Amino acid sequence: MFTGIVEELGEIVAREDLADAARFTVRGPVVTSDAGHGDSIAVNGVCLTVVDVPGGDSFTADVMKETLDRSSLSQLGPGSRVNLERAAALNSRLGGHLVQGHVDGTGTVLSRTPSENWTVVRISLPADVSRYVVHKGSITVDGVSLTVSALGGEPGDEWFEISLIPTTLSLTTLGSAAPGTLVNLEVDVIAKYVERLQAAGR
Repeated sequence: MFTGIVEELGEIVAREDLADAARFTVRGPVVTSDAGHGDSIAVNGVCLTVVDVPGGDSFTADVMKETLDRSSLSQLGPGSRVNLERAAALNSRLGGHLVQGHVDGTGTVLSRTPSENWTVVRISLPADVSRYVVHKGSITVDGVSLTVSALGGEPGDEWFEISLIPTTLSLTTLGSAAPGTLVNLEVDVIAKYVERLQAAGR
C-alpha cells in the first residue's frame, strides 16, 4: 500500500526483455537506502517487487507481460525518469490517499495550461475508468496522489484535469509530461468496492 506521495525522481538504468516479461534496473538512492529482496516500490504508480539491490543506489524488479500491456512501463528504457515511492509504513502519516499500485488504465496528456503559481494538465479518461472519477475526488497519475479539478468531454471521449503546484512540477515526472505522454491511472479503490457491494445487493 502506498500514499501517492513521490519520494524521489529515479531513472531506469537498464532493461532486459525476456520471453514474457522484462527486468528493470532502477536508480533511486532514497528508496533503496533500506530496500531488500521482496520489498515493494512503486514505479510510476506500479507496485513492483524488489528482486535484488545490486548497488548502493539501485534495485532490480521483474515486470510481467500483463503489467507491460496495461501500463506505460512498456515504453520505458534506459534514461527514462520515473516517480518512486516505498510502501507506506503503518506508523506514517497518510499524506495523499490509499494507493494500491494497481493500474486501472492509462490516459494521454492532452494539454498543459501554465499560470503564475500552478499548471493545469488535461488527461484523457478511459471509458471503463470514468465512472469511478468524480470532481474533487482522488486519482493517482503515474503514482502521484492528486485531486480532480475538472471533468468534461463526451461519453467515449472524456477527460479530467489536475492542477499541479510547483512542488509537484519540480519533483515528479508530471512536470515534464508533454501532450501525447502516456500516464498510468489508478482510481480510488473505495469507489470500486462501493460499486461491487451495490451490485451484490440488487
